[in-house]
Amino acid sequence: MKTSIYNLLKARFLIDEDAIKNWRFIVFLIALAIIMIANTQRYEQKVFKIAELTSEVKEMRSEFVDRRSELMKLRMESTVSEKMLEKEIYPSTVPPVKIKVKDVEEKSFLEKLWQ
Repeated sequence: MKTSIYNLLKARFLIDEDAIKNWRFIVFLIALAIIMIANTQRYEQKVFKIAELTSEVKEMRSEFVDRRSELMKLRMESTVSEKMLEKEIYPSTVPPVKIKVKDVEEKSFLEKLWQ
């Protein structure tokens, strides 16, 4: 028992006659460890990229909401009328009138007027 422990500590299994089998297994374990380390590294890079893209999406979404609310505010009638007052364009006091064309002759008459 004592000699087998000494042989293991002295690494005699690497220099014995049948050491080729042991070396093959050790090289296989080293290659497997390298593949696992590389795989873990790629996984972590992808996790960081996903986190970065998620934060970018959140920023874009909040910017979109801000711009949309700003647009809604600018499209309001009160805002438009204030901008027009600065240019001395006032809202109409007369409501719009809908024109209905009933006859083809009246339609051709109206077309002549507009031309």
